[in-house]
Amino acid sequence: MAQVTVIIAGQTYRIACADGEEAHVERLAASYAARIEEMRGAFGAIDDLRLHVMAAMSQADELHEAKRRLAVAEAELTRLRAGGSSGDERLHSVEAQLAEGLHRAAERIEQLARSLNAPVRAEE
Repeated sequence: MAQVTVIIAGQTYRIACADGEEAHVERLAASYAARIEEMRGAFGAIDDLRLHVMAAMSQADELHEAKRRLAVAEAELTRLRAGGSSGDERLHSVEAQLAEGLHRAAERIEQLARSLNAPVRAEE
């Protein structure tokens, strides 16, 4: 298991992570540290624990909103896929109706051709 050293709000932390995840953990820590500094700039001098809680809650809120939007998008995708299936069924139905119509038209054309090719009877 790998370990990464990160600095958040002036404090150094050693964090264990899976091998190959070091850069990801460093990016997460940098994002969190940036959020703390952003909030420190916005709210001024407040105690570090409160600042950490506010930063964590802010990021949790963003995650919650992203999950909500993802759920909405997944529901819309499911709806569109379901609509696509009924569209496919409708397309097959229309194709079958067209094929039947063409078949009937071909039969009429054949009957007409037979009647035109029939020998003409001499008038009695």
